[in-house]
Amino acid sequence: MIVAKNLSKRFGRIFAVNNVNFCINKGEVVCLLGPNGAGKTTLMRLLTGYLEADEGNCTVFGHDVKTDRTSALQKIGYVPENCPLYPEMTVYEFIKFAADLWKIPYREFVNNFKELAAYLHLTEVVNQRIETLSKGFKRRVGIAGALIHRPKILILDEPTEGLDPNQKLEIRNLIREYGKTGIVIISTHIMEEVEAISTRVLLLNKGKLIRDTLPRELKKISIDNDMASAFRKITSEEF
Repeated sequence: MIVAKNLSKRFGRIFAVNNVNFCINKGEVVCLLGPNGAGKTTLMRLLTGYLEADEGNCTVFGHDVKTDRTSALQKIGYVPENCPLYPEMTVYEFIKFAADLWKIPYREFVNNFKELAAYLHLTEVVNQRIETLSKGFKRRVGIAGALIHRPKILILDEPTEGLDPNQKLEIRNLIREYGKTGIVIISTHIMEEVEAISTRVLLLNKGKLIRDTLPRELKKISIDNDMASAFRKITSEEF
């Protein structure tokens, strides 16, 4: 479970995240939706401890991200936008590096690695340098690094950006599967993706959470029952 209470973050005089409250439970695939600059990435960085909130707090399965950071982050796997990797490393070396950061015992790492390689279809490329891989494979390697410590929560910023249709389908299937037993939070501006994989939508605008709803309910806001139309209608309103 993730609980955000009165979560706020300012950069100068600008509120990137402004008094945001929500609770996310196991089995949910939650989409953070909003225009550029709405606060989606900042919110993810607050949830994952990359940024410290100015006000409010966030707990992850009862652990406060600020005061009990290590315990909280052990529950989270996070892949930032553009999936930063070490291109000179092989797939195996990168995932082993991620495991070492979490101080995972070698035998446990071997078991986790074998399962992840099969789950993410990386078995055939484990000895290839990351720089030689396609965007789709690189994205999977980033996700493997985020999952090596078996977190209960997977947070992905723009997970299908720049991928071809087949690669997008693979990543979406992975998200759906992981969301059956864990929690997945994704940020995206692709309306098709929102409809395809999310069970819930948190819509942000100007740092505020302006809708917490189901995808089908969000669509009803537009006359033509269209997600993109509903998005434009809501985010063009003044708050």
